[in-house]
Amino acid sequence: MNFIINIDISENLDIMGNMEPIDVFKALSNETRLNILKWLKKPEKHFPKQGAHLPKEVSIKGGVCVGDIQEKAKASQSTVSQYLNMMQNAGLLESVRYGQWTYYRRNEENLSRLADYFKTEI
Repeated sequence: MNFIINIDISENLDIMGNMEPIDVFKALSNETRLNILKWLKKPEKHFPKQGAHLPKEVSIKGGVCVGDIQEKAKASQSTVSQYLNMMQNAGLLESVRYGQWTYYRRNEENLSRLADYFKTEI
């Protein structure tokens, strides 16, 4: 006997906003990417003070320069850039660019949506 199960995921997409669950899970399926997300939760604990070379009017609150993330991750610049891009595309991170410097921080709004998704759907 065969069963066909139809699942309506439209409600899930509302909870997740613009995030695709599979993209989020892929982004979190690598230990270094997961660590980056953890480190960015408390950047003051895991990274040096940020923004020393930026004007005072530029706000990067919670943001960490790619170079500092690369150093902590002990990975090549290209690998870390690829990881950060994947995480940003999944909706987990957001970036602020100023001149040649790019700072990444957690997208707390989307992470809250992800937590709600786990509570209600998984």
